[in-house]
Amino acid sequence: MTITGPDRTEATTSPLPPTAHTDQPWRIHEIAPDFDLEDVWTLPMRGGRDDLARIVEWFVALDEKDDPLVNRLLMAIRFKLGALLGLDDEKSGTSGRVGSLRDRLPDDLSVGPTGPDLSDKPFHGVYLTDREWVAEIANQTCHALMHLGWVPDGDDRWHAQMAVLVKPNGAFGRAYMAFIKPFRYLIVYPAMLRNLDRRWARRERAA
Repeated sequence: MTITGPDRTEATTSPLPPTAHTDQPWRIHEIAPDFDLEDVWTLPMRGGRDDLARIVEWFVALDEKDDPLVNRLLMAIRFKLGALLGLDDEKSGTSGRVGSLRDRLPDDLSVGPTGPDLSDKPFHGVYLTDREWVAEIANQTCHALMHLGWVPDGDDRWHAQMAVLVKPNGAFGRAYMAFIKPFRYLIVYPAMLRNLDRRWARRERAA
């Protein structure tokens, strides 16, 4: 990770070691111990101690039409195949094949906020604290969690970190995750992170 200023982290297209996620004192560890940690990445968003909710709002509001073309093409192919194979049927989601992670939340989190409105997204919010935001998605391949954590850098500066946790659906789900892994690491994440860095830089220049 290269620091280019007090509020900027240059985009990195290399994943972080698992300990970057597992060593943090986040609630997700106690709530989803049966999920596998798939990826951990540094994100360019930075701010102060109490800025995570604002960062999440900005992140969710990004227009998908501005995503890299290769990512949009891959997602279009994925959802087309999903429709043909029935991978994304409602019965395979969190109200069918699997229960929502919200069913596991302790009382203090279950009555708390779930984060921004995701009614136009395939994900559903699970919980939001001052240090974590979790959203989930489920289909015939897996039950997956997107975890955004707020990591201290010192001097009251913090940066965002994204982890993806998955619970594959049997042998088919494990094979599917293994099949898409090279695409995620070589194409999807590098393009996404570079694009996210450019968007965050534009936001900071306009602030």
